[in-house]
Amino acid sequence: MTRVVAVCTSEKKGTRKAKIAAGILAEDYGLVDDAHADRTTHRQVSLLASESINRMRDLGFDVAPGDFAENLTTKGIELNSLPVGTRLSVGEEVTLEITQIGKECHTRCAVSKQIGDCIMPKEGVFARVIRGGPVRAGDRIERIDNLSE
Repeated sequence: MTRVVAVCTSEKKGTRKAKIAAGILAEDYGLVDDAHADRTTHRQVSLLASESINRMRDLGFDVAPGDFAENLTTKGIELNSLPVGTRLSVGEEVTLEITQIGKECHTRCAVSKQIGDCIMPKEGVFARVIRGGPVRAGDRIERIDNLSE
């Protein structure tokens, strides 16, 4: 089953995020109280697959959800293979639209400084919040093929 493994937030950009029990994704804004939430960007929410984190663990790195500054850690979906424009339903209310695959790191993040590599630039994705609502670990994620929503 494709689902949310963790919801993560931070007060400052460029740092690891802490797991929280639940959060609110606000329409056209992002995760409420997160440093990256912003109405002026297409990168309102970041997502990273737990499978990517597990590959780093297999290399011997002590990493966990939130360590790569992602808001939502997922399981069961190959995020970086989704085309820009793909919409995802998260939980009962939330709709996200993929806006960017990977990113260019202008400054090395905390994880990159600690372990020498970061997977967000290659495997993370960014989305804008089309429809907001609550989000928590265990929420189902489904790809929405009908973009008429």
